[in-house]
Amino acid sequence: MTMDSAIKPEQISNSTHPVQMLYRNEHFVLVNKPAGMNFHSEEEAGLAVVVKQRLQTESSGDIELYPVHRLDKMTSGLVLFALTKEAAQAFQTLFENREMDKFYLAIATDKPKKKQGWIKGDMQPARRGSWKLTSTQDSPAITRFISQSIGPNQRLFLVKPLTGKTHQIRVALKSLGAPIAGDERYQNLQQAHQEDRGYLHAFAIRFTLFGESYAFSVFPQEGQRFVAQGCVEQIRQWREPWKAFDSN
Repeated sequence: MTMDSAIKPEQISNSTHPVQMLYRNEHFVLVNKPAGMNFHSEEEAGLAVVVKQRLQTESSGDIELYPVHRLDKMTSGLVLFALTKEAAQAFQTLFENREMDKFYLAIATDKPKKKQGWIKGDMQPARRGSWKLTSTQDSPAITRFISQSIGPNQRLFLVKPLTGKTHQIRVALKSLGAPIAGDERYQNLQQAHQEDRGYLHAFAIRFTLFGESYAFSVFPQEGQRFVAQGCVEQIRQWREPWKAFDSN
C-alpha cells in the first residue's frame, strides 16, 4: 500500500503544529511530522505526546505508544509509532537487520563534490552537539544518494541511509560541501537564517511486518523550495524511490 500528498489525511493538532495521521492498524500508526516540531516535549507538547493524546481520545482504553525511530526538529515527514510491544520488537529487528528502507529528500544550495554515490565514514562528536565525518571505517555511517539540479544554485537529493547515526544525513551532505539549506547547525549560519525551514524531509518508507508488505510516501508540504514547481516535478519522478536507486 502507498500514500502520497494527493491523499488528504486526517489531521491531529496542538495549538501550533498540525500533525497528519496517515495510516493506522493494530500494529502501528504512521504520521507526517511538520518541520520545526520537537519529537519530545519542550515548551510545548512534542510529537509523541500529541499523537498519544489524540489516539487516547479515540479509544475507550489507555494507549501505549512505542517510538520506532525519531526525526530531528527541523526534519518533516514520516514517523512510525508501534502500538504493541510485539510490533516494537519486530521493528527493532527490521532496523538491526537493515530491512527497513527509508528515503529522505534534501535541498542544498552549494555544489556537491559528487552528484551521486556513497558516503561512508565514522562519525565523531564535534563542538556544541555537532558531529563530523571521519575517514576511518570502524563503525561507519553509510549513506547512498542521487541528486538532480532543480534550478540555479539548487540541487535536490534523494538519500537512502543504510545506518541510523545521529545527524547522519546532515553530516553526510556537509561532507560533500553541500550542507542542507536552512540547517543552522551545519550550514553557514547567515545562509541558514535566510531559509524558511531546514530542507530535510523523511519522504518514504518500505518494510515487511508480520508477513505483510508496506510502502508509504508523502510529499513535503512546507517550504518554498520544496513546493516550487521544479522541485515537485522531480519528486514525482522519485515517487517510488526504491526504483530510482535500482536504476542507478
